[in-house]
Amino acid sequence: MKHPDAGPAAPAAPAARSDGPGGDGADGGTSLAALRAHLDSRLPGAARAWLDQAVAEAAAHPGTHGPISVWELRIAEAGRRCGDEYADAARVLVLHAAGADPAALGRVYRQGTAAERRAVLHALPHLVSGPDALPLIEDALRTNDTRLVAAAVGPYAALHLDPHNWRHAVLKCLFTGVPVDHVADLERRARADAELARMLGDFAAERTAAGRPVPEDLHRVLALTDPAPAPHGSDTPHAEES
Repeated sequence: MKHPDAGPAAPAAPAARSDGPGGDGADGGTSLAALRAHLDSRLPGAARAWLDQAVAEAAAHPGTHGPISVWELRIAEAGRRCGDEYADAARVLVLHAAGADPAALGRVYRQGTAAERRAVLHALPHLVSGPDALPLIEDALRTNDTRLVAAAVGPYAALHLDPHNWRHAVLKCLFTGVPVDHVADLERRARADAELARMLGDFAAERTAAGRPVPEDLHRVLALTDPAPAPHGSDTPHAEES
C-alpha cells in the first residue's frame, strides 16, 4: 500500500463519528438488531414501510435476477426513501437480508455511489467471515474520501488486514484527518507495536520538517505502542508483580 503522505490530500467531506456516517449507527460494530431498532425509532411511517418491503424483497429474492437484482435497486433508492442520515443503516439491513456474498458486494461497491460504497464497507463484518472482501477495504483506503476511510477501518479491517497494511491504514487516518476513534480494536492492535511507533515517528518528523502540524491523534496512538508494563491493578501478570 502506498505511503499515505505521498502527496496532498484532495478535498473531502468531514469525517464521520464513530457511531456511523451521519450518526445513523451503521458502523460494522453495531448489531443488526440494534440497527433495526435504531431505524424503527427514528424513521417516519412511510420510510419504515419501505424498509420492511425492501428487506422482505431482498430475503425473498437473494442473488441477481437479470441485469440487476431487486435488492440492488433498493440499495440505490435508500437515500431518497429514508433520508441521507439513515440510508447507510437501511442499506446494511438490505444487504444482509439479501445474503450478499463477496462477489455481489464487490459489484455494488464498484457500481455504486460513495454512499453506497460506504454502506458495503459497513456491511462486511455482518456478511463476510474471511478475508475475501479485503480488496474493497484496500480500495477505500486509497481514496481521500474521509467517510470511506472511516468506514474502511472498522471491525472487518481490524480482523483481516495484515500488520503492514493495518499500520498504513492508521497513518491514512492521521493524514486525512479521520479521527482514530474510527479505527476498530486500535488499542489491542497498536499495543507494543514497535514498527508502528517507528512509522509514527517518521510521519511526525516529516510533518515537522515541512512546517505542517502533527495531528493530536498521533500522540494518542504513539502512547498505545508503548511496551511498558500495564498500570497496577490491571489483570496482566506484569501488574501483579509490580
